[in-house]
Amino acid sequence: MLKFMLSLIFLSCFAFSVNAGGNTLVLLDNLVIRETHSIFFKSLQDRGFTLTFKSADDQSLVLTKYGEYLYDNLIIFAPSVEEFGGALSVETITEFIDEGGNLLVAANVNAGDVLREIASECGFELDEEGAYVIDHHHFDVSDEGLHTTIVASPENLINAPVIVGSKKNLPPLLYQGTGILADPENPLVLPLLTADSTAYSYIPNVPLKEYPHAVGKNVVLIAALQARNNARVVFSGSLDFFSDEYFTSSVQNVQDPAKTVYPKSGNEEVAVAISQWVFKEHGVLRVSSVKHHKVGETTPPNAYTITEDVIYQIKVDKLIDGVWKPYDANDIQLEFVRIDPFVRTTLKHLSGGIYEARFKIPDVYGVYQFKVDYDRIGYTHLYNTTQVSVRPLEHTQYERFIPSAYPYYVSSFSMMFGMFVFSFVFLNYKEDVPKGKSD
Repeated sequence: MLKFMLSLIFLSCFAFSVNAGGNTLVLLDNLVIRETHSIFFKSLQDRGFTLTFKSADDQSLVLTKYGEYLYDNLIIFAPSVEEFGGALSVETITEFIDEGGNLLVAANVNAGDVLREIASECGFELDEEGAYVIDHHHFDVSDEGLHTTIVASPENLINAPVIVGSKKNLPPLLYQGTGILADPENPLVLPLLTADSTAYSYIPNVPLKEYPHAVGKNVVLIAALQARNNARVVFSGSLDFFSDEYFTSSVQNVQDPAKTVYPKSGNEEVAVAISQWVFKEHGVLRVSSVKHHKVGETTPPNAYTITEDVIYQIKVDKLIDGVWKPYDANDIQLEFVRIDPFVRTTLKHLSGGIYEARFKIPDVYGVYQFKVDYDRIGYTHLYNTTQVSVRPLEHTQYERFIPSAYPYYVSSFSMMFGMFVFSFVFLNYKEDVPKGKSD
């Protein structure tokens, strides 16, 4: 019996280590992509992801079974797919995202309509079929033709290390593919990598009869979406960006005056960092505890009273390498809200991820909320509310003498004293009567 229990514990621990990264479905145009992008897939497996490789038109494709999702993440490296197989469709993928699933898609210039529909559902728009991102000033020395193998500067990456990693000492990036148009007014869409100002998106070998589809920084190479439910989506216009060839290739920008040759591109570092973000290994926050009470007490009351001093504490954790650790920041704010915020203050970081605020409750009673609404680029949206009641003073809690009424007190007593003096004088005053006259 003891051996049986030990074996169960061992198997459960082994299963946890294997599935630490989550089950991931990988859809491919063909199994050759599994070999040409082996470094990227191996990095996922080394981090504990269980990858299930299938053809995008496999008739056995399903995301759910008995009402439960079989996968936590979905990778689509099938640019030319025209229609998914089995029970998979644009609608089911959209529902998968709505339920909190994560999606990584890599397209190219021949992206099919099904990928374009998914992109549209996520707030992106892929350029028309056959359109490359072209840059005659920033292209690799190996591209002597149409200049479609562009060299993207690390400075064009979004300023969010939690998503793309550190840009310090990062070699240039190789990119060949189509452009992405992102709505700049959509706050949920993030342009992770943009082209240089000299780039444009157009179909090569076609006379330039009209303006390019997008020019300069408006050409987005890799875009991301963090939905309101914290589901994450990354769209790349280049499947080659994640390939072994681009991971290991040397880079030299022909327009570089110094003729610097980089022995290896920065694609691998950026691709791994992006995958860690989109699959929620990085940038995940949670609220582990919330406390509030009066100053001098340790437990929350049934109701607060106006003008009381209150202490609010919240503990925020960040997921690092699969372990929840204290989150360190100095920009988390607390609002004490009835209809509008009556108090807005920055929480002070104490230690161990605990943040505190001390303030006086407003002199307005009602139903309030302690609200923390923390939204930063690259991090999951942190939203926590705690409802409390604030009552007015009881009749025994009012001050006996109000300082602001002291003038009225003085005037009242002075009137009383004056009346007393007047009465005393009036009652005791005797008028002198002249002699010879009687009353």
